[in-house]
Amino acid sequence: MYDTEAYMKILKNTLSSRRFYHSLCVSQSAKKLAERYNQDVEKAEIAGLLHDLDEEQCDWQHDLSVHGPTSVEILKKEGIDDPILFGAICAHNPKSGVKAKTKIQYALLAADPMSGFLKAVAQIYPDKKIASVKRKSVLKRFNEARFAKGANRDYMESIEFTGLMLEDLIDIGLEEM
Repeated sequence: MYDTEAYMKILKNTLSSRRFYHSLCVSQSAKKLAERYNQDVEKAEIAGLLHDLDEEQCDWQHDLSVHGPTSVEILKKEGIDDPILFGAICAHNPKSGVKAKTKIQYALLAADPMSGFLKAVAQIYPDKKIASVKRKSVLKRFNEARFAKGANRDYMESIEFTGLMLEDLIDIGLEEM
């Protein structure tokens, strides 16, 4: 149903390599979360992949409400019309006006900041590798408000609205990155 290769090409032509890697990580985490609660795995994966499509196309730093809706407009111009996908992409940024209500939306909302948070935790390890990071270290840093303060803890904890725990999100993030 989805042309993942076409989306990858769009992303590679649109995003920096750092943002592209982030999108891949969020995509894999969203996919695994969808598997856990028996949702549309492919849709969650694609939503994760495309959630920051507009990152370098709009002035979200000055107006957060445009981050998400701009991605939807880009996708519509590419001939994509999928309200569930669009809802998930917009809900990953509640400032867009779309609040998470579905499990796929919560998966994306939580997986997005967790990706950056896990990368920040890895940076304090001697080898700086995600593979070295342990859940216990992530939870310790999670409770330190000054650590990776840009990673929204409320968004990460919103995974609990799906019936999963923060620890599940951490484990999935560590496995998928």
